Amino acid sequence: MASRSIETAGPQETESLGAQLARLLRRGDLVLIRGELGSGKTTLVRGAARELGVTGPVTSPTFSIGHRYEAPRVTVSHLDLYRLEALQDEEPDLLEDYLGDGRIAFVEWPPEAARELQGARMRVTLNHRGGDRRLIEVEEMAAGGKDGQER
Repeated sequence: MASRSIETAGPQETESLGAQLARLLRRGDLVLIRGELGSGKTTLVRGAARELGVTGPVTSPTFSIGHRYEAPRVTVSHLDLYRLEALQDEEPDLLEDYLGDGRIAFVEWPPEAARELQGARMRVTLNHRGGDRRLIEVEEMAAGGKDGQER
């Protein structure tokens, strides 16, 4: 398990970091993303999604559970669970269309004890450092995707 901290000086650098992280991901991987409102979570995901081949707009799924983006080699899921108190109280299949083999999933505001989110490949935490600067902590949790395939 590797951990590192990176400071970015603006949205372009945060997107660039997202692209770098995406190069480490494979189908079936799950990335948990934490950070205050406005800390750049969606900006990071946008950079990762671009690297994975998403060409359309990548926006925050704040007012829905999530968005799915079809890329040439993988489906990219982007979820925002801010408004969910606990996944256990929701429909058991709520996240089924967003997680699993054939997808790379980015989950903002993940509940700590959610069974559906066990086995994450990475945990990323974004912290405001003043202005457009962010301190981004990346913790790599596992060696590869669940299905062992390339992205």
